[in-house]
Amino acid sequence: MPDKHTLEETERATRERLEQLPLDFPAAHAVSSLYRAANAARTHLTNEVLRPHDLTWTGFLVMWILWIWRSMETRDIAESVGISKATLTGVSKTLMARGLITRIPSTEDRRLVNLELTRVGEELMVHLYPQFNAAESKLVADLSGRQLKTLTGTLRHLVETCERL
Repeated sequence: MPDKHTLEETERATRERLEQLPLDFPAAHAVSSLYRAANAARTHLTNEVLRPHDLTWTGFLVMWILWIWRSMETRDIAESVGISKATLTGVSKTLMARGLITRIPSTEDRRLVNLELTRVGEELMVHLYPQFNAAESKLVADLSGRQLKTLTGTLRHLVETCERL
C-alpha cells in the first residue's frame, strides 16, 4: 500500500517542520527515498510473487541464501538476512514444517547447526525465482540501461559505506 503522502510532500513537510535544526536535508531525503523504495519493492514482490506460494519475505530470503550457498550456519544466515537468531529459529521451523529446508547438526560442535534446502525447497526455488526476477524486471523497466547501471552502482556504494561504518 502506498504511503499516504508523496515523497515530495514528505520532504516539504520535513523541511518546514525541522528548518530550525541544523540538518542535512538532501541526505535525509535520499535515505528516506531509499527506505520508501525498498519498502515499496518488498511489498510489491511479496504480494505479487511470494504470497501466492505462502512465503514471507524473510522466509524467501532464507531460502534464497540457502539456494545460492547450498548450506550455511544459522548465525551466518541470520546476519545475511538481517534478522536475529531467534527470528531465524521461527522462520526455519516454519520452512522445515513445510519440508523446504532441513537442519544439519555440526559434527564438531553440537551448538552449531547448518541449514540446507530440501529437494522440495530446491524445486520451489527453481520454479519461483524466475517469477520473482520477472517482477524485479518490471520494477526497473522504465529505467534506461545507463540509469539501471548508475542506480546499481550507487546502491552498492551505499552498502559498502554502511559496511565500513
